[in-house]
Amino acid sequence: MTPNTLEPPRTAQKAEVRTQRRRRVWPWILLLAAAAGGTYLYPRMTQSQQQTQEKGKKGGGKGGDGRAVPVVAAVARRGDMPVYLNGLGSATALNTVAVRTRVDGHIVKIYYTEGQLVKEGDPLIEIDPRPFQVQKEQAEAQKARDEALLANAKVDLQRYTVLFSQDAIPKQQLDTQIATVNQIEATVKTDDAAIDNAKLQLVYAHITSPLTGRIGLRLVDQGNMVHASDANPLAVITQLQPIAVIFNIPEDSLGPVNKKLAAGQTLPVVAFDRDNKVRIASGSLLTIDNQVDPTTATVKFKAIFENKDLSLFPNQFVNARLLLETRHGATIVPTAAIQRSPQSTFVYAVKADNSVEVRNVTVGQTEGDETEITEGIEAGEKVVIDGIDKLQQGTKVNVRVAGPASKQGAKTSE
Repeated sequence: MTPNTLEPPRTAQKAEVRTQRRRRVWPWILLLAAAAGGTYLYPRMTQSQQQTQEKGKKGGGKGGDGRAVPVVAAVARRGDMPVYLNGLGSATALNTVAVRTRVDGHIVKIYYTEGQLVKEGDPLIEIDPRPFQVQKEQAEAQKARDEALLANAKVDLQRYTVLFSQDAIPKQQLDTQIATVNQIEATVKTDDAAIDNAKLQLVYAHITSPLTGRIGLRLVDQGNMVHASDANPLAVITQLQPIAVIFNIPEDSLGPVNKKLAAGQTLPVVAFDRDNKVRIASGSLLTIDNQVDPTTATVKFKAIFENKDLSLFPNQFVNARLLLETRHGATIVPTAAIQRSPQSTFVYAVKADNSVEVRNVTVGQTEGDETEITEGIEAGEKVVIDGIDKLQQGTKVNVRVAGPASKQGAKTSE
């Protein structure tokens, strides 16, 4: 084969090598171009963002676009602020009675139904009275016999007295007859006691309610034999009207409460549900325990409630609130207006030119949606309660005034 015949293939191979080299170089060229473009554009983008942020800061007091920030404000008012002592507690029956039998016998009748409200004296259970009726009749018969013996002994005593006055019998015989009469009289008294005992057993056979209250689940059934020595009661009755609530109050509050009680004041107590939202019943403080619990540093308070609607139930968990005093003429604002920082407690007060001012305040009593301000805000001033997150010192605002603050919360109005 001659050299001329091999030349074309070599030329093709060289062209293919050059093409592959170009393909390898192009990605590096593109990468360098992208890096150069980024280096050129990044400072300008950063500068544009900084300019935007500076514009936002300059216009932040006006909503960022020159407009006033819309907010809802409330007017601070003068009013009465109640001071409550709060404690966790539970309802407790004033009286709980375990009904037991005082005689042995079998139950012939049950008059109550489970969960029934019974009054004092209502029949509950009847135990077979026939054995006690028989005992009563036997005692009455024995008494009749002894009374007949007594009458005969008294007649003999009269005779012996006449005979002794005539010296017909010795004094010993008369004394013996007097002793016999006295003995039979004592026997008659014993018979009376036996009759009374039988009557008492008959009364015990008819078991009645010892108090007005609610009877629990039935513990015995009709036909069962019961004994006075049984460990389990026949029924349990709890008094629900009135009912007590026992709750714990920190010992630091003991002094002010004692002063109120010593002055003869009646301290109202309100019971709320587990979530402390629903008011269950109203009552008054009855008494205070005689010692502080050292493990919790609290004192037990006992309040009494009429519980006419049976809204309180024994062992029911409640949040008790004791009204200690009412502060009259206090400056009150919605709790939503109060803001806190690590340094102070403050509000945003709306000035006459519709700009806001950061005003440090001293907070007093808080009750629900209302808070007492003891210093920093006067009645009639407006404080922001909604839209606070967009505010800072001097921000212009478009104010919508809410209705008067109330314990149920502020109602917004135009």
